[in-house]
Amino acid sequence: MSASQGGESDRRRPADDEFVMPSLRLDGRAALVSGGSRGLGLGMALALAHAGADVALAARSTGQLEEAADLVRRTTGRRALVLPADASRVEEVRSMVKTAAAHYGRLDILVNGAGINIRKPSTAYTEADWDEVMAVNLKSVFFACQTACEVMREQGSGVRLPQGKIINLGSLSFEIAVPNVALYVASKGGMRQLTKALAVEWAKYRINVNAIAPGRFWTVMTDPVFSDPELYDSAVGVIPWGRPGVPSDLAGATVLLASDASDYITGQTLVVDGGWLASGGVKG
Repeated sequence: MSASQGGESDRRRPADDEFVMPSLRLDGRAALVSGGSRGLGLGMALALAHAGADVALAARSTGQLEEAADLVRRTTGRRALVLPADASRVEEVRSMVKTAAAHYGRLDILVNGAGINIRKPSTAYTEADWDEVMAVNLKSVFFACQTACEVMREQGSGVRLPQGKIINLGSLSFEIAVPNVALYVASKGGMRQLTKALAVEWAKYRINVNAIAPGRFWTVMTDPVFSDPELYDSAVGVIPWGRPGVPSDLAGATVLLASDASDYITGQTLVVDGGWLASGGVKG
């Protein structure tokens, strides 16, 4: 029995010369990224591929998925599978996980990057709004994780441990709230607690479950804000780093949480926000 599986070796303090630097490389591993057709999801997929992983990209738009997959192949040389899927439908979520695992013969990494937001005063939300936001942002995450666990815990025993890495893409609403996005905040709060619960329950399978909480990032969805000079200055004024994040700013956190270097990290949230949360949102 290896030290990572538990046993007598865990009860002996390791000697200084037994230190081994864990690798950040992901060669030979397969990853699935939902919401991988653009924005932060695509950035995370590119990071994984640059580190050596083959990737499966899932989203609703087949056209955008094909473009994203082509970008992965051209810039990293890794394989990229296109998986059209509606994250609001549990059967499609389960299918994308199983299909990715079957295509690559294993699934080592799951990134839950799909998400939506409906901006309204809390008094204006309808039951349909609630169901839509929760289905994509929370329900799909649970069932993607559940299906991935079924795959991951059956693979790798005696070959490579840990058996799986799950990364949930959260937001600073893990910690703070702003007006007119009550459903989004509720769904992301649920994601944070779900991340902890699954991490505790699945540690016995050597499956790590963590989250990344991005701050203000410049993507297609936020381009109307950051393309406007006045809005840009207002939005960036509270970020100590002095600029919005870009998808490549998530690369380090993504690769860390997907690699052997994070084997003893689970149930955690890594905030990537240029110092915004630490500053308390006060303009510098």
